[in-house]
Formats: sequence, structure tokens, C-alpha cells
Amino acid sequence: MTEAAAELPPAPQQAHTIFGDRFADAVRYAELLADAGVRRGLIGPREVPRLWERHLLNCAVLSDVVPQGVSVCDVGSGAGLPGIPLALARPDLRITLLEPLLRRTTFLEEVVMLLGLDNVSVVRGRAEEMIGHLPPVDVVTARAVAPLDRLAGWGIPLLRPHGEMLAIKGDTAEEELKAARAALSKLGAVETSVVQAGVGLMDPPSTVVRVLVGESPGGVRAATRRAKAARANRPGNGGRRRR
Repeated sequence: MTEAAAELPPAPQQAHTIFGDRFADAVRYAELLADAGVRRGLIGPREVPRLWERHLLNCAVLSDVVPQGVSVCDVGSGAGLPGIPLALARPDLRITLLEPLLRRTTFLEEVVMLLGLDNVSVVRGRAEEMIGHLPPVDVVTARAVAPLDRLAGWGIPLLRPHGEMLAIKGDTAEEELKAARAALSKLGAVETSVVQAGVGLMDPPSTVVRVLVGESPGGVRAATRRAKAARANRPGNGGRRRR
């Protein structure tokens, strides 16, 4: 055990409510983050004392605003935030953890196996390179990946028509959304809002930017890339889906 792992506090009472039957797995995940996550440079040692409130619960309450039984792609998943807490809180979801760095995907694959997360798959790659190579999803999630306009350019093209992007943001959520509205419109957004998740469980609750898209997620450029990928993946063209 690392010195940082010894600083992991007990799980707060809210964790029992949020994770339910998967509470023990949530504790195991917290321990993995505090130990292997710190040793491998996936999370800073100073984050360990506030791992539950700032990271696990902050991410898990995203379940409040995710519809039932949908497919989710967690873009830039890193150490699995918010994808793994969301998967533990919501076993009805089908979640893909999308992450470009090998050392992170290796950790994610280990966590998925250790926790028996049958509803989770791990894909190594950059979001902008996955357009047309991953099945479109109902929901894209992200946390602390990039400014909203850049994040939307990566995540929205991965959505199916009428899907939504849910980005966990902080106090600057309203400002980021205002600054990104023009870019979001070009990417096919038809409705945007800032919502609170975990009200009554978290103080403060998590702030989430919600972006709903129309018929063409990502606009013309994304549609062109999807069509190109579809042609390349047709039998006889020598193409194959990237893993």
C-alpha cells in the first residue's frame, strides 16, 4: 500500500445510497485509485483524502440525469471518471470507456475485470479518430477533459441522432456554455442547459452541462467522416473496425 492510500477516508453514508448493491465494489475501486492509481500517475496523491466526495460521488450522481437502459461513451475516461462510478450506480447502462493512453486503458481493463463490470468495455483511441468506427451512442459523458467547445467537437460526433452530451463542470459551467453556444450550434446542438445532479445527496451537487443534438450530430464534417469510415469497413475493401 502506498503512503497516499493510507489517507483514503471511509466511505461516506451517501455512498451506500448511491451505489446500493455495488457499494463494496465502489469501495474496492476507491482503494484501487488510492493505491495503483496514484502509483501509476493516474490521480494525484493530494486527491486521495477527498476521493469520495470530489471524485466518486461527484461522478456517480450523474446517474440522476442519464436515461434508463441507454448506451454511453465516456470520452477521455482517464482513471475511469465518470464512467466507472456511473457503471456501478447504473448496471442498466452499456458503457464504453474511451481513452487514448495505453497506461490508462491498461488500468481501466484491470478495474473492469476485478469489479466484474459486464456492462463496461474499454477502447483505446482518440474520440476524433473513432467517428464511424464505434457504434453511435445515446449519451456521451466527460469530466475535466477540455473546454466545452473543444470537448463537444470530440464527443458530439459519437452520438446517434437526438442523443445528448453530459459534461460535468464546475462553477464556470454557465460561462463555458455561453462561450460555446455558436460552436455547439455548428455541431448540431438543438438545446443546451445547465442541470444539477445529486441534489439532496451532495453538497454542493454536481453541475452538468447538457447538450441535446438533432438529426446530424457533429454536423456535415462528422457525417462525411462517418460515410468514409463506412465505405472503408465494407467487406472486400480491406477495411476493418479499429479496436
